[in-house]
Amino acid sequence: MMLTGCREVIERYFIYFPTREIFLTPETHNVPFEDVEFTAGDGVRLHGWFIPAGKEGSGAPPTLVWFHGNGGNLSHRVTNISLLRHHVWTNIFIFDYRGYGRSEGVPSESGIYRDGEAAVRYLLTRTDVDSGRLVYFGRSLGASVALQEALRHPPAGIILESPFISIAAMAQKLYGLPLGRFLLTRYDNASKIRRLRLPLLILHGDRDQIVPLKMGRALFDMANEPKDFYVIKGAGHNDTDVTGGVTYFRRLESFILELFGQE
Repeated sequence: MMLTGCREVIERYFIYFPTREIFLTPETHNVPFEDVEFTAGDGVRLHGWFIPAGKEGSGAPPTLVWFHGNGGNLSHRVTNISLLRHHVWTNIFIFDYRGYGRSEGVPSESGIYRDGEAAVRYLLTRTDVDSGRLVYFGRSLGASVALQEALRHPPAGIILESPFISIAAMAQKLYGLPLGRFLLTRYDNASKIRRLRLPLLILHGDRDQIVPLKMGRALFDMANEPKDFYVIKGAGHNDTDVTGGVTYFRRLESFILELFGQE
């Protein structure tokens, strides 16, 4: 038991890079938002932002549920939020996992999956959210959370950006060692994506030095139809929105609108 606890602490050190300070809010970019608090199934209090759609559209706007990566907190995504709201007709709900920002607790794979489920359950209580028009957006580690939640509560469609195959595959890539059998943390996207049965868009930068493009392509090959793959030319791991520019955002909006027959 003690050995397992030590392994969990060591893995947490190498996988999660949370920060607590919320140093920016959408208000910095004159974007309206609502501070939201909700509770995971195990009682952990979580924090997020709900940002209403900034463009006009036909009918109720879709709602993008944003599962962010393993570093920082939601305040590190403020510029991206502002650009997304400007270019894409959608509400945005972004939240911090346990241990990130103002969310309580300590991150773990099982805990973060609970957080993802709690985020979707919270959204379903809102009268300004159409439950049939949810789209999941998972970036990097967030792709794992989005996939997990998509299997439990399927959205209209799912977008994965810069996804990896598994933590074991990342360990092999980063350290050149077959550490998979020793790891407690899995984030096994390969097994999940094979079970997915809904529209999928995968985006990946062709200069990603952290999660190589070939991992995104491998997941795409494993996935069921309907699916599409979009290469963000010149983008690394953390600059997809800036490098991708208007074309990147148009691809996101096109996918979302197609889900609801509004292209």
